[in-house]
Amino acid sequence: MPQVSAPSAGQLLQLVRQGRARTRRDLMELTGLARSTVAQRVEQLVGAGYLREGGVDVSSGGRRPNLLRIDEGSAVVLAAHLGATHGRAAVVDLAGRTLAESAGRLNVADGAEPTLAWATSRFHTLLAEAGRSMVEVCGVGVGLPCPIDQRTGRVIPTPIVAGWHDHDVVSTLSAQFPGPIVADNDANLMALGEFTASEPGTATLVLVKVGTGIGAGIVEEGRVLHGAGGAAGEIGHIRLRGYDDVVCVCGSRGCLAAVAGGAALARDLTRELAEESDAAGRESVSGVLETADVVRLVNAGDPAAVRRTREAGLVLGEVIATLVSVTNPGVLIVSGGLARTGEHLLSGIREVVYRVAQNRSTRGLRISEGLLGERAGVIGAASMVVDRVLAAEAVDARIAARRGPTG
Repeated sequence: MPQVSAPSAGQLLQLVRQGRARTRRDLMELTGLARSTVAQRVEQLVGAGYLREGGVDVSSGGRRPNLLRIDEGSAVVLAAHLGATHGRAAVVDLAGRTLAESAGRLNVADGAEPTLAWATSRFHTLLAEAGRSMVEVCGVGVGLPCPIDQRTGRVIPTPIVAGWHDHDVVSTLSAQFPGPIVADNDANLMALGEFTASEPGTATLVLVKVGTGIGAGIVEEGRVLHGAGGAAGEIGHIRLRGYDDVVCVCGSRGCLAAVAGGAALARDLTRELAEESDAAGRESVSGVLETADVVRLVNAGDPAAVRRTREAGLVLGEVIATLVSVTNPGVLIVSGGLARTGEHLLSGIREVVYRVAQNRSTRGLRISEGLLGERAGVIGAASMVVDRVLAAEAVDARIAARRGPTG
């Protein structure tokens, strides 16, 4: 029979991260390793900045053992969520605590260079605000409103990033920042962020982002579903029957995003307001320009905006019902700019999902807004980087490099 190797330092770290081990004694009992071997592994992890010992556990006899904890302050992660029209960046420690954060307007349609320069500038500013240095950065996570090829780190072209021309996001950021660079679709990272904040025991979570466009992220047992080509969750360009007169920016007709996305509602309301002004003989209104304007009108009780948002929820519900039947999530989060209209959007989605999806898929399903709101993307980006940095293989490789060729 093949010999089973003893658990490595990186594997012991996973036991601490999972909460299964709190002391050296716990590690000995879980792994069967000798006291001296556990001591050696723990000292390696402490020396490399992964673990710290502090405080004492309840004693079962004899001296009370020291508690083992992840050394969350030993390094920081840079995280950014770059949406179609707004961006958010943050410095986050290894425990997921935000040390500095800022948000502002941007336009990804301007191209890769100005968009990534926006993030880079924010990262440098936020590091200074947090009192941390580039030496302490262990990785970078970035979410974008488009699919990312996880094998190459390149943008998969979509209409919203048409000018990015298959841009290599990972290589661009690797030239400026240390550690692993993780780039992913923003809906995926928002879903992962909400998963980290979800109730214990949540196995599968689906997040539907309804902003300028529409996309979904699917998380199963803490892992994002990317699909064979990185396009899992791209529901925004599913074609709907009965909407052949609606042209989408992708060139197709009747796409979900062209019917029920924030840009679609802004377009429709602009037209309705203009028609009302013409009929009343008034000067034409300036027009609804983006999703934020739709939200403002809905929350002000504008009848046309409320009606159109409710209709969008019903249309979204038809597609989401299929997604729910396929994935059977325990939690369905509706997020993004248009989600800030609250029940006006959610009620339509709930009505259709519970009516159309099979009963077994909706039993126990919770449909709600997210807990993290606009911060879900940066939290998810940071979480993905931390998982990469603290993975057993990465930890063991770094410890081996610290020992050098002579061990």
